Amino acid sequence: METVGVLSLSYLLGSIPFSYLVAKRRGVDVRRVGSGNVGATNVMRNAGTGAGLAAFALDFLKGMAASLLALRVSPEGPLPAMAAVTAVLGHMYPVWLRFRGGKGVATGAGAFLPLAAGPTAAGLLVFAVVLAVTRYASIASISGTIALAALAFLLGYPESVARAAAASGLLILWKHRANLKRVAEGTESRIGTKGRGGA
Repeated sequence: METVGVLSLSYLLGSIPFSYLVAKRRGVDVRRVGSGNVGATNVMRNAGTGAGLAAFALDFLKGMAASLLALRVSPEGPLPAMAAVTAVLGHMYPVWLRFRGGKGVATGAGAFLPLAAGPTAAGLLVFAVVLAVTRYASIASISGTIALAALAFLLGYPESVARAAAASGLLILWKHRANLKRVAEGTESRIGTKGRGGA
């Protein structure tokens, strides 16, 4: 019962649509502009850089809150890792927005920081470097997620954490499938421009 309660709360935390709420305060329904994605990149493109950064930070913090809650209840065992994945799923499929959410990048980073600080920090660094070089938020997001999961395995983090990072990475990759198609077609928008695409 304790496990069900923690995972339910993790899903509800992940489900809080901060990107939608932040953009709405600026008079923008992020579901109806740009890519239609309820995520920080689409908020940044259509409601301003400050709004996008606020959305990213809030999504990051809600993921972190889910993991910290699980760690408080069960410091050992797989529950914190399960909570991290559940928070990512909550962000992707939020009950408040008819299960149409974002892609889980910021929420995933926040969720795994308390569980695998080194790999998460490295993943964020990879994200920043790839974004600076390519200006594709989608490619940067996928690269950072892969780096996090790979390092969790290579550096010997608990198997539950490494597997959860891999599972979250696969979910994030799946949510970016349309972005990858647009990159291949040369139609994906880059950071600094309005349009479809983004993380």
